[in-house]
Amino acid sequence: MLTSKRSRRQAQGWRRAALAGAAFAGLQAGAANAADAQADAASTAPAAAAASTSGSAACNAQRPIPSFNRWQEDWSALANPCVPRKPLDALKYLPLSSDPSWYLSLGANLRERFELNNTPLFGLGANKPDSWLIQRVEVHADAHFGEHVQAFFQLEDARPYGKDSVTPVDKNPLDIEQAFVAFVYGVGGGTFKARVGRQEMAFDLQRFVSVRDGPNVRQAFDALWADYEIGKWRFIGYLTQPVQYRDNSDFDDVSNGHLTFDGVRVERASVGPGDLSAYWSRYERDNARFIDASGNERRDVFDARYAGKSAPFDWDVETMFQTGHVGADTVSAWAFGALGGYTLASLPGTPRAGLQIDGASGDHHPGDGRVGTFNPLFPNGYYFTLAGYTGYSNLIHVKPSLTFKITPKLTLLTALGFQWRETTADAVYGQGMATVPGTAGKGNRYTGMYAQVRADWIVNDNVALALEAVHFNVGSSIRALGARNADYVGVEAKLGW
Repeated sequence: MLTSKRSRRQAQGWRRAALAGAAFAGLQAGAANAADAQADAASTAPAAAAASTSGSAACNAQRPIPSFNRWQEDWSALANPCVPRKPLDALKYLPLSSDPSWYLSLGANLRERFELNNTPLFGLGANKPDSWLIQRVEVHADAHFGEHVQAFFQLEDARPYGKDSVTPVDKNPLDIEQAFVAFVYGVGGGTFKARVGRQEMAFDLQRFVSVRDGPNVRQAFDALWADYEIGKWRFIGYLTQPVQYRDNSDFDDVSNGHLTFDGVRVERASVGPGDLSAYWSRYERDNARFIDASGNERRDVFDARYAGKSAPFDWDVETMFQTGHVGADTVSAWAFGALGGYTLASLPGTPRAGLQIDGASGDHHPGDGRVGTFNPLFPNGYYFTLAGYTGYSNLIHVKPSLTFKITPKLTLLTALGFQWRETTADAVYGQGMATVPGTAGKGNRYTGMYAQVRADWIVNDNVALALEAVHFNVGSSIRALGARNADYVGVEAKLGW
Protein backbone atom coordinates (compact mmCIF):
# COMPACT_ATOMS: atom_id res chain seq x y z
CA MET A 1 0.00 0.00 0.00
CA LEU A 2 1.29 3.48 -0.81
CA THR A 3 2.14 5.62 2.15
CA SER A 4 0.28 8.86 2.70
CA LYS A 5 3.48 10.80 2.02
CA ARG A 6 3.92 9.11 -1.35
CA SER A 7 0.23 9.60 -2.16
CA ARG A 8 0.55 13.31 -1.46
CA ARG A 9 3.65 13.45 -3.66
CA GLN A 10 1.87 11.69 -6.53
CA ALA A 11 -1.21 13.86 -6.14
CA GLN A 12 0.95 16.96 -6.27
CA GLY A 13 2.66 15.62 -9.41
CA TRP A 14 -0.65 14.88 -11.07
CA ARG A 15 -1.98 18.32 -10.16
CA ARG A 16 1.12 19.88 -11.75
CA ALA A 17 0.54 17.77 -14.87
CA ALA A 18 -3.13 18.75 -15.01
CA LEU A 19 -2.25 22.41 -14.59
CA ALA A 20 0.33 22.13 -17.38
CA GLY A 21 -2.24 20.51 -19.66
CA ALA A 22 -4.81 23.16 -18.77
CA ALA A 23 -2.30 25.90 -19.40
CA PHE A 24 -1.54 24.40 -22.79
CA ALA A 25 -5.25 24.24 -23.65
CA GLY A 26 -5.75 27.78 -22.35
CA LEU A 27 -2.88 29.01 -24.48
CA GLN A 28 -4.54 27.47 -27.51
CA ALA A 29 -7.88 29.03 -26.64
CA GLY A 30 -6.30 32.45 -26.17
CA ALA A 31 -4.48 32.15 -29.46
CA ALA A 32 -7.71 31.08 -31.13
CA ASN A 33 -9.53 34.19 -29.88
CA ALA A 34 -6.72 36.42 -31.08
CA ALA A 35 -6.46 34.69 -34.44
CA ASP A 36 -10.15 34.25 -35.29
CA ALA A 37 -10.62 37.79 -36.55
CA GLN A 38 -7.46 37.57 -38.63
CA ALA A 39 -8.50 34.17 -40.02
CA ASP A 40 -11.98 35.45 -40.86
CA ALA A 41 -10.59 38.53 -42.59
CA ALA A 42 -8.08 36.47 -44.52
CA SER A 43 -10.43 33.70 -45.59
CA THR A 44 -14.13 34.58 -45.48
CA ALA A 45 -14.13 37.37 -48.04
CA PRO A 46 -11.94 35.55 -50.60
CA ALA A 47 -13.97 32.37 -50.10
CA ALA A 48 -17.21 34.26 -50.71
CA ALA A 49 -15.74 35.89 -53.81
CA ALA A 50 -14.54 32.53 -55.08
CA ALA A 51 -17.97 31.02 -54.47
CA SER A 52 -19.70 33.80 -56.38
CA THR A 53 -17.45 33.36 -59.42
CA SER A 54 -17.19 29.58 -59.45
CA GLY A 55 -20.83 28.78 -58.72
CA SER A 56 -21.15 25.11 -57.86
CA ALA A 57 -17.63 24.17 -58.97
CA ALA A 58 -16.00 21.65 -56.60
CA CYS A 59 -13.00 22.63 -54.50
CA ASN A 60 -10.09 20.36 -55.43
CA ALA A 61 -7.78 21.53 -52.62
CA GLN A 62 -7.80 19.13 -49.66
CA ARG A 63 -7.20 20.22 -46.12
CA PRO A 64 -4.22 18.42 -44.49
CA ILE A 65 -4.39 16.82 -41.05
CA PRO A 66 -1.67 16.39 -38.40
CA SER A 67 0.54 13.41 -39.22
CA PHE A 68 2.82 11.11 -37.21
CA ASN A 69 5.87 12.92 -38.63
CA ARG A 70 4.88 16.56 -38.36
CA TRP A 71 7.58 17.72 -40.77
CA GLN A 72 5.91 15.80 -43.62
CA GLU A 73 2.78 17.95 -43.53
CA ASP A 74 1.99 20.38 -46.38
CA TRP A 75 -0.30 23.23 -45.32
CA SER A 76 -0.01 25.17 -48.59
CA ALA A 77 -3.57 24.03 -49.39
CA LEU A 78 -4.75 26.77 -47.05
CA ALA A 79 -3.59 29.29 -49.64
CA ASN A 80 -6.69 28.29 -51.62
CA PRO A 81 -9.66 30.35 -50.35
CA CYS A 82 -12.11 27.53 -51.11
CA VAL A 83 -10.72 25.39 -48.25
CA PRO A 84 -12.96 25.78 -45.14
CA ARG A 85 -11.22 27.52 -42.26
CA LYS A 86 -10.87 26.27 -38.69
CA PRO A 87 -9.73 28.07 -35.52
CA LEU A 88 -6.01 28.90 -35.51
CA ASP A 89 -5.65 28.38 -39.27
CA ALA A 90 -4.03 31.79 -39.39
CA LEU A 91 -1.10 30.13 -37.58
CA LYS A 92 -1.12 26.97 -39.69
CA TYR A 93 -0.42 28.95 -42.85
CA LEU A 94 1.57 32.18 -42.58
CA PRO A 95 2.51 33.31 -46.12
CA LEU A 96 6.10 34.47 -46.56
CA SER A 97 5.66 35.80 -50.10
CA SER A 98 3.13 35.99 -52.92
CA ASP A 99 4.16 32.47 -53.92
CA PRO A 100 1.88 30.07 -51.92
CA SER A 101 4.74 27.58 -51.56
CA TRP A 102 6.58 30.08 -49.35
CA TYR A 103 5.01 29.84 -45.91
CA LEU A 104 5.50 29.19 -42.19
CA SER A 105 3.35 26.71 -40.28
CA LEU A 106 3.16 26.39 -36.49
CA GLY A 107 1.92 23.33 -34.63
CA ALA A 108 1.89 21.42 -31.35
CA ASN A 109 1.35 17.97 -29.85
CA LEU A 110 0.22 17.07 -26.35
CA ARG A 111 0.18 13.51 -25.02
CA GLU A 112 -1.00 12.52 -21.55
CA ARG A 113 -0.87 8.91 -20.38
CA PHE A 114 -1.75 7.45 -17.00
CA GLU A 115 0.00 4.12 -16.34
CA LEU A 116 -0.26 1.53 -13.60
CA ASN A 117 2.25 -1.31 -13.27
CA ASN A 118 1.88 -3.48 -10.20
CA THR A 119 4.97 -5.66 -10.86
CA PRO A 120 7.88 -4.04 -12.77
CA LEU A 121 10.45 -6.65 -13.89
CA PHE A 122 8.04 -9.28 -12.49
CA GLY A 123 8.76 -8.18 -8.92
CA LEU A 124 12.46 -9.11 -9.02
CA GLY A 125 14.97 -6.53 -7.83
CA ALA A 126 14.17 -3.26 -6.07
CA ASN A 127 11.20 -2.20 -8.23
CA LYS A 128 7.84 -1.84 -6.45
CA PRO A 129 4.24 -1.43 -7.60
CA ASP A 130 3.73 2.03 -9.01
CA SER A 131 1.33 4.30 -10.88
CA TRP A 132 2.14 7.57 -12.58
CA LEU A 133 1.32 10.10 -15.26
CA ILE A 134 3.63 10.85 -18.18
CA GLN A 135 3.27 14.01 -20.23
CA ARG A 136 4.88 15.01 -23.52
CA VAL A 137 4.49 18.48 -25.03
CA GLU A 138 5.93 19.33 -28.45
CA VAL A 139 5.77 22.60 -30.38
CA HIS A 140 7.19 23.18 -33.85
CA ALA A 141 7.76 25.71 -36.60
CA ASP A 142 7.90 24.47 -40.19
CA ALA A 143 9.17 26.91 -42.84
CA HIS A 144 8.88 26.15 -46.57
CA PHE A 145 10.92 28.31 -48.94
CA GLY A 146 9.38 27.29 -52.23
CA GLU A 147 9.34 23.72 -53.49
CA HIS A 148 12.98 22.91 -52.73
CA VAL A 149 13.97 24.08 -49.22
CA GLN A 150 12.43 23.42 -45.82
CA ALA A 151 13.56 24.32 -42.28
CA PHE A 152 11.94 22.42 -39.38
CA PHE A 153 12.37 23.19 -35.67
CA GLN A 154 10.68 21.31 -32.81
CA LEU A 155 10.94 21.57 -29.03
CA GLU A 156 10.03 18.79 -26.62
CA ASP A 157 9.28 18.75 -22.91
CA ALA A 158 8.64 15.27 -21.46
CA ARG A 159 8.03 14.67 -17.76
CA PRO A 160 6.76 11.89 -15.49
CA TYR A 161 4.65 12.72 -12.45
CA GLY A 162 4.60 10.36 -9.50
CA LYS A 163 6.91 7.72 -11.01
CA ASP A 164 9.37 6.04 -8.65
CA SER A 165 11.92 4.76 -11.17
CA VAL A 166 12.70 7.45 -13.77
CA THR A 167 14.88 6.56 -16.77
CA PRO A 168 16.17 8.64 -19.73
CA VAL A 169 13.14 7.54 -21.80
CA ASP A 170 10.75 8.94 -19.16
CA LYS A 171 12.03 12.46 -18.59
CA ASN A 172 13.55 15.14 -20.78
CA PRO A 173 13.09 18.77 -19.65
CA LEU A 174 12.72 21.37 -22.39
CA ASP A 175 15.10 20.56 -25.22
CA ILE A 176 15.48 20.49 -29.00
CA GLU A 177 13.77 17.44 -30.43
CA GLN A 178 14.37 18.25 -34.10
CA ALA A 179 16.16 21.05 -35.96
CA PHE A 180 17.10 20.38 -39.56
CA VAL A 181 17.18 21.81 -43.06
CA ALA A 182 15.82 19.73 -45.94
CA PHE A 183 16.44 20.03 -49.66
CA VAL A 184 14.41 18.46 -52.48
CA TYR A 185 15.26 18.64 -56.20
CA GLY A 186 14.56 16.72 -59.37
CA VAL A 187 17.62 14.99 -60.81
CA GLY A 188 17.85 12.69 -63.84
CA GLY A 189 14.21 11.74 -63.94
CA GLY A 190 14.08 11.10 -60.18
CA THR A 191 13.98 13.10 -56.95
CA PHE A 192 16.94 13.83 -54.69
CA LYS A 193 16.24 14.59 -51.02
CA ALA A 194 18.60 15.53 -48.22
CA ARG A 195 18.27 16.50 -44.56
CA VAL A 196 20.99 17.77 -42.24
CA GLY A 197 20.60 18.40 -38.52
CA ARG A 198 18.75 16.83 -35.61
CA GLN A 199 15.96 14.64 -36.97
CA GLU A 200 13.93 11.51 -36.38
CA MET A 201 14.23 8.44 -38.59
CA ALA A 202 12.53 5.06 -38.68
CA PHE A 203 12.52 1.95 -40.84
CA ASP A 204 9.62 -0.33 -41.68
CA LEU A 205 7.53 -1.40 -38.64
CA GLN A 206 10.11 0.23 -36.37
CA ARG A 207 11.14 -3.09 -34.83
CA PHE A 208 14.81 -2.06 -34.67
CA VAL A 209 15.10 1.56 -35.88
CA SER A 210 12.29 3.78 -34.65
CA VAL A 211 11.24 7.20 -33.39
CA ARG A 212 10.39 5.44 -30.09
CA ASP A 213 6.95 6.97 -29.80
CA GLY A 214 5.76 4.51 -27.13
CA PRO A 215 7.88 5.80 -24.22
CA ASN A 216 7.74 9.42 -23.14
CA VAL A 217 10.94 10.62 -24.86
CA ARG A 218 11.20 10.07 -28.62
CA GLN A 219 14.53 9.13 -30.23
CA ALA A 220 16.28 11.60 -32.54
CA PHE A 221 19.58 11.51 -34.42
CA ASP A 222 22.05 14.26 -35.27
CA ALA A 223 22.39 13.17 -38.84
CA LEU A 224 23.05 13.68 -42.50
CA TRP A 225 20.39 11.87 -44.54
CA ALA A 226 20.19 11.64 -48.34
CA ASP A 227 17.98 9.61 -50.65
CA TYR A 228 17.26 9.34 -54.35
CA GLU A 229 13.89 8.11 -55.63
CA ILE A 230 13.35 7.05 -59.23
CA GLY A 231 10.49 4.91 -60.44
CA LYS A 232 9.97 2.03 -58.03
CA TRP A 233 13.44 2.41 -56.50
CA ARG A 234 14.69 4.39 -53.52
CA PHE A 235 18.34 4.59 -52.42
CA ILE A 236 19.23 5.98 -48.96
CA GLY A 237 22.42 6.86 -47.13
CA TYR A 238 22.76 8.14 -43.55
CA LEU A 239 25.49 9.22 -41.13
CA THR A 240 24.16 9.66 -37.60
CA GLN A 241 25.00 10.21 -33.96
CA PRO A 242 21.96 9.14 -31.90
CA VAL A 243 20.93 11.76 -29.35
CA GLN A 244 21.57 10.75 -25.73
CA TYR A 245 18.98 12.21 -23.40
CA ARG A 246 19.77 13.82 -20.06
CA ASP A 247 17.32 15.26 -17.54
CA ASN A 248 19.55 17.47 -15.41
CA SER A 249 18.49 20.77 -16.97
CA ASP A 250 16.98 22.34 -20.06
CA PHE A 251 18.83 21.99 -23.38
CA ASP A 252 21.40 19.47 -22.14
CA ASP A 253 20.89 16.62 -24.63
CA VAL A 254 24.02 15.61 -26.53
CA SER A 255 25.34 13.35 -29.25
CA ASN A 256 28.96 12.38 -29.85
CA GLY A 257 31.28 9.91 -31.50
CA HIS A 258 30.92 7.43 -28.65
CA LEU A 259 27.63 6.26 -30.21
CA THR A 260 27.16 6.26 -34.00
CA PHE A 261 24.86 4.57 -36.50
CA ASP A 262 25.64 4.83 -40.23
CA GLY A 263 24.52 2.91 -43.27
CA VAL A 264 22.93 2.54 -46.68
CA ARG A 265 19.49 1.23 -47.65
CA VAL A 266 17.68 0.25 -50.85
CA GLU A 267 13.92 -0.10 -51.37
CA ARG A 268 11.98 -1.56 -54.29
CA ALA A 269 8.22 -1.14 -54.57
CA SER A 270 5.89 -3.65 -56.25
CA VAL A 271 8.00 -6.78 -56.06
CA GLY A 272 5.13 -9.14 -56.68
CA PRO A 273 2.29 -8.16 -54.35
CA GLY A 274 4.60 -6.48 -51.84
CA ASP A 275 7.54 -4.14 -51.27
CA LEU A 276 11.12 -5.22 -50.62
CA SER A 277 13.83 -3.39 -48.68
CA ALA A 278 17.31 -4.12 -47.34
CA TYR A 279 20.00 -2.20 -45.52
CA TRP A 280 23.46 -2.43 -44.03
CA SER A 281 24.41 -0.35 -41.00
CA ARG A 282 27.43 0.07 -38.79
CA TYR A 283 26.56 0.41 -35.08
CA GLU A 284 29.38 1.65 -32.81
CA ARG A 285 29.09 2.15 -29.05
CA ASP A 286 31.97 2.72 -26.65
CA ASN A 287 32.12 1.06 -23.23
CA ALA A 288 29.25 -1.37 -23.85
CA ARG A 289 28.43 -3.97 -21.23
CA PHE A 290 26.81 -7.37 -21.65
CA ILE A 291 26.51 -10.28 -19.22
CA ASP A 292 29.43 -12.05 -20.87
CA ALA A 293 31.43 -9.22 -22.48
CA SER A 294 32.35 -5.55 -22.16
CA GLY A 295 34.29 -3.01 -24.17
CA ASN A 296 33.80 -1.05 -27.37
CA GLU A 297 30.91 -2.52 -29.37
CA ARG A 298 31.18 -2.60 -33.16
CA ARG A 299 28.35 -4.33 -35.03
CA ASP A 300 27.71 -4.71 -38.74
CA VAL A 301 23.97 -5.00 -39.20
CA PHE A 302 22.34 -6.68 -42.23
CA ASP A 303 18.57 -6.40 -42.56
CA ALA A 304 15.96 -7.44 -45.15
CA ARG A 305 12.17 -7.02 -45.17
CA TYR A 306 9.26 -7.97 -47.42
CA ALA A 307 5.76 -6.64 -46.73
CA GLY A 308 2.54 -6.39 -48.66
CA LYS A 309 -1.15 -7.04 -48.97
CA SER A 310 -3.23 -9.17 -51.28
CA ALA A 311 -6.81 -9.13 -50.03
CA PRO A 312 -7.78 -10.68 -47.74
CA PHE A 313 -4.18 -11.39 -46.63
CA ASP A 314 -1.51 -8.99 -45.32
CA TRP A 315 2.03 -9.71 -44.12
CA ASP A 316 5.28 -8.19 -42.90
CA VAL A 317 8.45 -10.28 -42.58
CA GLU A 318 11.85 -8.93 -41.49
CA THR A 319 15.15 -10.54 -40.55
CA MET A 320 18.43 -9.13 -39.21
CA PHE A 321 21.91 -10.58 -38.77
CA GLN A 322 24.67 -8.94 -36.71
CA THR A 323 28.43 -9.50 -36.78
CA GLY A 324 31.37 -7.63 -35.27
CA HIS A 325 32.85 -7.57 -31.77
CA VAL A 326 32.43 -6.35 -28.19
CA GLY A 327 35.88 -5.73 -26.77
CA ALA A 328 37.89 -8.83 -27.64
CA ASP A 329 34.80 -11.04 -28.13
CA THR A 330 33.23 -11.61 -31.55
CA VAL A 331 29.54 -11.01 -32.24
CA SER A 332 27.19 -13.40 -34.03
CA ALA A 333 23.53 -12.59 -33.43
CA TRP A 334 20.24 -12.71 -35.29
CA ALA A 335 16.57 -11.77 -35.06
CA PHE A 336 13.41 -12.04 -37.12
CA GLY A 337 9.88 -10.70 -36.98
CA ALA A 338 6.88 -11.95 -38.92
CA LEU A 339 3.25 -11.00 -38.73
CA GLY A 340 0.33 -11.68 -40.98
CA GLY A 341 -3.40 -11.40 -41.02
CA TYR A 342 -6.60 -12.46 -42.73
CA THR A 343 -9.43 -9.90 -42.86
CA LEU A 344 -13.04 -11.03 -43.14
CA ALA A 345 -14.31 -7.91 -44.86
CA SER A 346 -17.83 -9.27 -45.38
CA LEU A 347 -18.52 -9.77 -41.66
CA PRO A 348 -19.71 -7.05 -39.24
CA GLY A 349 -16.71 -5.29 -37.72
CA THR A 350 -14.43 -6.57 -40.51
CA PRO A 351 -12.55 -8.85 -38.08
CA ARG A 352 -8.88 -9.50 -38.76
CA ALA A 353 -7.30 -12.71 -37.46
CA GLY A 354 -3.59 -12.11 -36.99
CA LEU A 355 -0.49 -14.08 -36.03
CA GLN A 356 2.83 -12.58 -34.96
CA ILE A 357 6.03 -14.60 -34.51
CA ASP A 358 9.32 -13.05 -33.35
CA GLY A 359 12.70 -14.37 -32.38
CA ALA A 360 16.05 -12.98 -31.22
CA SER A 361 19.22 -14.81 -30.29
CA GLY A 362 20.81 -15.09 -26.89
CA ASP A 363 24.30 -16.07 -25.75
CA HIS A 364 24.45 -19.88 -25.71
CA HIS A 365 27.94 -20.39 -24.24
CA PRO A 366 29.14 -17.75 -21.77
CA GLY A 367 32.91 -17.47 -21.63
CA ASP A 368 33.56 -18.83 -25.11
CA GLY A 369 34.67 -15.48 -26.60
CA ARG A 370 31.49 -15.08 -28.65
CA VAL A 371 28.55 -12.75 -27.95
CA GLY A 372 25.27 -14.19 -29.18
CA THR A 373 22.93 -11.68 -27.49
CA PHE A 374 21.01 -9.71 -30.10
CA ASN A 375 21.14 -5.92 -29.77
CA PRO A 376 17.73 -4.47 -30.79
CA LEU A 377 19.40 -1.11 -31.60
CA PHE A 378 16.70 1.60 -31.44
CA PRO A 379 13.39 -0.27 -30.96
CA ASN A 380 10.06 1.41 -30.44
CA GLY A 381 9.99 0.10 -26.89
CA TYR A 382 6.46 -1.25 -26.97
CA TYR A 383 6.44 -3.47 -30.04
CA PHE A 384 4.83 -6.37 -28.16
CA THR A 385 2.58 -4.45 -25.76
CA LEU A 386 2.43 -1.01 -24.20
CA ALA A 387 3.36 -2.65 -20.88
CA GLY A 388 6.88 -3.31 -22.19
CA TYR A 389 7.57 -6.24 -19.88
CA THR A 390 10.09 -7.87 -22.20
CA GLY A 391 12.52 -6.68 -24.85
CA TYR A 392 13.76 -7.98 -28.22
CA SER A 393 16.73 -10.06 -26.98
CA ASN A 394 17.01 -13.81 -26.26
CA LEU A 395 13.38 -14.27 -27.17
CA ILE A 396 10.86 -16.46 -28.97
CA HIS A 397 7.43 -14.84 -29.13
CA VAL A 398 4.14 -16.11 -30.60
CA LYS A 399 1.06 -13.87 -30.55
CA PRO A 400 -2.32 -14.71 -32.12
CA SER A 401 -4.74 -11.77 -32.20
CA LEU A 402 -8.22 -10.72 -33.28
CA THR A 403 -8.99 -7.11 -34.26
CA PHE A 404 -12.42 -5.55 -34.80
CA LYS A 405 -13.50 -2.24 -36.30
CA ILE A 406 -16.35 -1.48 -33.91
CA THR A 407 -16.97 1.74 -35.84
CA PRO A 408 -14.91 3.43 -38.57
CA LYS A 409 -13.06 5.31 -35.80
CA LEU A 410 -13.04 2.73 -32.98
CA THR A 411 -10.75 -0.34 -33.12
CA LEU A 412 -10.58 -3.16 -30.57
CA LEU A 413 -7.62 -5.57 -30.35
CA THR A 414 -7.56 -8.76 -28.29
CA ALA A 415 -4.47 -10.97 -28.18
CA LEU A 416 -2.60 -13.71 -26.34
CA GLY A 417 1.20 -13.78 -26.29
CA PHE A 418 3.47 -16.70 -25.45
CA GLN A 419 7.17 -16.18 -24.73
CA TRP A 420 10.24 -18.35 -24.36
CA ARG A 421 13.94 -17.69 -24.06
CA GLU A 422 15.92 -18.62 -27.14
CA THR A 423 18.51 -20.10 -24.74
CA THR A 424 18.44 -20.64 -20.97
CA ALA A 425 22.15 -19.80 -20.80
CA ASP A 426 21.21 -16.12 -21.24
CA ALA A 427 18.84 -13.92 -19.24
CA VAL A 428 15.28 -12.77 -19.70
CA TYR A 429 15.51 -9.18 -20.97
CA GLY A 430 13.27 -6.20 -20.37
CA GLN A 431 13.25 -2.85 -22.16
CA GLY A 432 16.63 -1.24 -22.84
CA MET A 433 18.27 -4.69 -22.59
CA ALA A 434 17.78 -4.62 -18.82
CA THR A 435 18.26 -8.15 -17.45
CA VAL A 436 15.60 -9.65 -15.21
CA PRO A 437 17.67 -10.36 -12.06
CA GLY A 438 18.66 -13.97 -11.44
CA THR A 439 17.42 -15.42 -14.74
CA ALA A 440 20.75 -15.88 -16.59
CA GLY A 441 21.63 -19.58 -16.74
CA LYS A 442 18.68 -20.67 -14.58
CA GLY A 443 15.29 -22.24 -15.15
CA ASN A 444 13.67 -23.50 -18.31
CA ARG A 445 12.97 -21.68 -21.57
CA TYR A 446 9.33 -20.79 -20.94
CA THR A 447 9.04 -17.18 -19.75
CA GLY A 448 5.27 -16.90 -19.56
CA MET A 449 2.17 -15.74 -21.39
CA TYR A 450 0.12 -12.57 -21.46
CA ALA A 451 -3.35 -11.41 -22.40
CA GLN A 452 -3.78 -8.00 -24.04
CA VAL A 453 -6.81 -5.83 -24.75
CA ARG A 454 -6.47 -2.48 -26.50
CA ALA A 455 -9.01 0.04 -27.77
CA ASP A 456 -8.15 2.97 -30.05
CA TRP A 457 -10.63 5.76 -30.74
CA ILE A 458 -9.90 8.42 -33.36
CA VAL A 459 -12.18 11.14 -32.02
CA ASN A 460 -11.43 13.51 -34.91
CA ASP A 461 -8.49 14.70 -37.01
CA ASN A 462 -6.84 16.24 -33.93
CA VAL A 463 -7.75 14.02 -30.96
CA ALA A 464 -7.11 10.31 -30.31
CA LEU A 465 -7.78 8.23 -27.20
CA ALA A 466 -6.50 4.77 -26.25
CA LEU A 467 -6.89 2.24 -23.47
CA GLU A 468 -4.70 -0.84 -22.98
CA ALA A 469 -4.65 -3.56 -20.33
CA VAL A 470 -2.12 -6.41 -20.07
CA HIS A 471 -1.90 -9.35 -17.68
CA PHE A 472 1.39 -11.31 -17.75
CA ASN A 473 1.44 -14.78 -16.19
CA VAL A 474 5.07 -15.74 -15.46
CA GLY A 475 6.48 -19.20 -16.08
CA SER A 476 7.35 -21.60 -13.27
CA SER A 477 11.14 -21.36 -13.64
CA ILE A 478 11.29 -17.61 -13.03
CA ARG A 479 8.47 -17.83 -10.50
CA ALA A 480 10.88 -20.00 -8.49
CA LEU A 481 13.19 -16.98 -8.31
CA GLY A 482 10.44 -14.97 -6.63
CA ALA A 483 8.84 -13.52 -9.78
CA ARG A 484 5.14 -12.67 -9.68
CA ASN A 485 2.40 -12.19 -12.23
CA ALA A 486 2.15 -8.64 -13.54
CA ASP A 487 -0.67 -6.28 -14.50
CA TYR A 488 -0.53 -3.09 -16.53
CA VAL A 489 -3.15 -0.47 -17.42
CA GLY A 490 -2.52 2.54 -19.66
CA VAL A 491 -4.99 5.31 -20.51
CA GLU A 492 -3.82 7.78 -23.17
CA ALA A 493 -5.02 11.01 -24.77
CA LYS A 494 -3.31 12.67 -27.75
CA LEU A 495 -3.91 16.13 -29.18
CA GLY A 496 -2.31 17.27 -32.43
CA TRP A 497 -2.70 20.77 -33.82
